[in-house]
Amino acid sequence: MSLEGKVAIVTGSGRGLGLAYARELARQGASIVVNDVSADDAAEAVASIEAVGGKAVAVVAPVGSTETAQELVKTAVGTYGRLDILVTNAGVLRDTVLWKMSDDDFDTVINVHLRGTFTCVREAATYMRQNEIAGRIICIGSPTGQRGNFGQTNYSAAKAGIVGMVRTWAMELKKAGITANAVIPVAATAMTATVPYFAAAVEAEAKGESMPAFFRHDLGFGTSDDVASLISYLASDDAAAVTGQAIGIGGDRIQLWSHPEPVVTEYHEGGWSYETLAADFPGLIGAHQQSVGERFPALPEDLQR
Repeated sequence: MSLEGKVAIVTGSGRGLGLAYARELARQGASIVVNDVSADDAAEAVASIEAVGGKAVAVVAPVGSTETAQELVKTAVGTYGRLDILVTNAGVLRDTVLWKMSDDDFDTVINVHLRGTFTCVREAATYMRQNEIAGRIICIGSPTGQRGNFGQTNYSAAKAGIVGMVRTWAMELKKAGITANAVIPVAATAMTATVPYFAAAVEAEAKGESMPAFFRHDLGFGTSDDVASLISYLASDDAAAVTGQAIGIGGDRIQLWSHPEPVVTEYHEGGWSYETLAADFPGLIGAHQQSVGERFPALPEDLQR
């Protein structure tokens, strides 16, 4: 087992993707701190890990506050003697268009996703540096943070911010031998279960059948377990040279997302006035404007519902 003797915290791991991550890390030998806001979900997650010979303990608390971050690290160290891996997965959704999004809608999502990632990573990285542990920080992003998505101002801001923080942490933690990476999952979740486009894939998974190749290959859309394998790899010693990356995975596909780079660079002696921009912008920049949002191909007829 590649993670034998390691200790991992996985936030938001009572069910769904987070639970899949926790189970896979445990399967690879890590002892797990499960975290969720639901005591029942957390208890069931612990029981499911222990049922197959793993070790797990639960912390029931919402992420975001420094106090929760401290409790997670304290529990890992107090129960298992150390902390090697942190996976920040906890999240909530408050989807609505910009002009209908309330302050609470925005603040709730930012607090859990962005601030929760920050406080947990700060606490874990501080412990790892002080104890000279070459740890692994794995933060969960989203295609929405990379491309944007209608009705998700708060979520896209949080997920884009997480990737930005990961790039900075990779530089700051390099000397300590701690890696920081973002994983961009594309998998069946409670949210995608309500989207008609994914109906055939969701139905197949519910029946215990393999998803149609269109979803797994063409869309790179799969199960939680497909994503969990990348989490366990990045948590291992084999991934010691991988840091500061945003890596997408889903179904049969894995992707390395590029860091933002200039698409076009032009110069105008003396700077760019309104008049020169009005004259030159359409030809120099306008033709190279970048697309926004994800674009999905049409469903094959046999997969339409």
